[in-house]
Amino acid sequence: MNILRIRNEMRNGKTIFDLPLRVTFYARVSTDKDEQINSLENQVQYYTELIQSKQNWVFVPGYIDEGISGTSTKKRDSFNRMIRDAKAGRFDFIITKEISRFSRSTLDSIKYTQELLEHDVGVLFQNDNINTLDSDSEFRLVVMAGVAQDEVRKLSERLKFGFRQAIKNGHVLGNDKLWGYDKKDCVLTVNEEEAQVVRRIFDLYANRQMGIRRISQTLLDEGFTSRKGGAFNVLTIRHILCNPKYKGWYCANKSQTVDYRSKRKILLDESEWVMYPDPTIPAIVPEELWDRANALYKCRSRQMMSHQSAAEFHNRYPYSGKIICEEHGTSFHRQVLKSAKGEKEVWQCRVYRNRGRAACSAPQLQTTELDQIMAQIFDQLVQNKQTIIDAVMDVLQSVPDEHDYTQDIRRIEEDLSALQAKKDRLLEMSIEGVISMAEFKQRNDGFNEQVKALEEKRSALQTEAEKDQRTATQLEEIRAALEQELSFQKGINSALVTTILDKIVVKKSSTKEELHLDIHLKSGGPYGVIFQRKTSSFRFTPS
Repeated sequence: MNILRIRNEMRNGKTIFDLPLRVTFYARVSTDKDEQINSLENQVQYYTELIQSKQNWVFVPGYIDEGISGTSTKKRDSFNRMIRDAKAGRFDFIITKEISRFSRSTLDSIKYTQELLEHDVGVLFQNDNINTLDSDSEFRLVVMAGVAQDEVRKLSERLKFGFRQAIKNGHVLGNDKLWGYDKKDCVLTVNEEEAQVVRRIFDLYANRQMGIRRISQTLLDEGFTSRKGGAFNVLTIRHILCNPKYKGWYCANKSQTVDYRSKRKILLDESEWVMYPDPTIPAIVPEELWDRANALYKCRSRQMMSHQSAAEFHNRYPYSGKIICEEHGTSFHRQVLKSAKGEKEVWQCRVYRNRGRAACSAPQLQTTELDQIMAQIFDQLVQNKQTIIDAVMDVLQSVPDEHDYTQDIRRIEEDLSALQAKKDRLLEMSIEGVISMAEFKQRNDGFNEQVKALEEKRSALQTEAEKDQRTATQLEEIRAALEQELSFQKGINSALVTTILDKIVVKKSSTKEELHLDIHLKSGGPYGVIFQRKTSSFRFTPS
């Protein structure tokens, strides 16, 4: 199936039911109760009859998962088999009830629909009124991904709450295969055989001033090998040197996720780390030696900052690596031009930058011009903004709460009531002389400690519950933000460019006055564009 051709036919008035497609369905229930199984049977019958009733469609047997939660796709055998079959080209289109049928995680659902589109397979989420073969579906998915950040935030805060509770109980979290330690039931003990290597690394680095690569070779020469029997990886040695656990300290908040879809993380500055001496972590090296090694490591790191890789710099901007010179097949590089009017960001062919105008005739492109072109292309693709916004709001409102805090709080209050009853009975026993004043005080203090712990837990749960509530005002604020985003009132969103743009080819026919471009989006294209610089106007051309 050719998605570009399908979308062109739909723009010309055809519906999805008019197109010759091989169609299957996906059905799932989250429990194995009788009523849920009956619901599943109804889904199978409904979709089978629906697909077979369409004259232009070819029915492909559906994929069914029974009694499995939608939180993760790892254990959903039929779902995973469906993804594999889609990549193998065994069908063109999938029908399913709603986004939560794919996964309760909106992020997972978006990831899989985008992955299917890359293999020319569309998905219809019936209840959500989203058909990924529509030309504006990519926008719906992108905007939904933005909205889903709130879900990620809530999940992250819940995990952090759990981590804090585990830490209070003396449980060490993190890597289960930390070199130099054995870990069982979240408790670390020193593995003396491996600890020798850790001490040797710190000695060679801090006392003998060796570099990390030389340390790796020295360890191998001395007979110390990794768990796989080879030389120690350079990254492994760096992690050992920088991990405060080796001096008996707890350390957290060292990294932060910056892209919730790819899970890409960045290391935070040390000033943002959470560190403190932890008596539950046995030290392998003296604190003084660890501090000296890390002071040296920071000094060497500062010296290397000037040698930041070009690739890391290259990906800092949305158009980086995405503008191609048709004449030479090389990429355009970013440059900032300064004048009396201020700074201007432009993009120039690498051949032109290296060898001058005589070597390449391609004109330089201004970021402001590219933003203007991309905004108009996106505006063309978003055919019905209000429909998209309504669909996103419906999805946002239908996302189920992942935790019932009300039930947890009610249980705590029941426990508090029971404790109060015990305290009252204890007081009666003291008044009646059944127990001594000393025994009364000891047992009453114990009850008070339990009450205090339960009240603290209730307070934490109430805070989480408040964060979990979406008020009508918040939903309206989200709707207003979506409307503004899709109207491009504040210019083009660089996240949209990064997500949707595949590449821009600068045609040989481009001149200083008129740009001829082929815009390739990840969802289709190319879109031929002629941009008149003098009037800042453009028109589409056949590509």
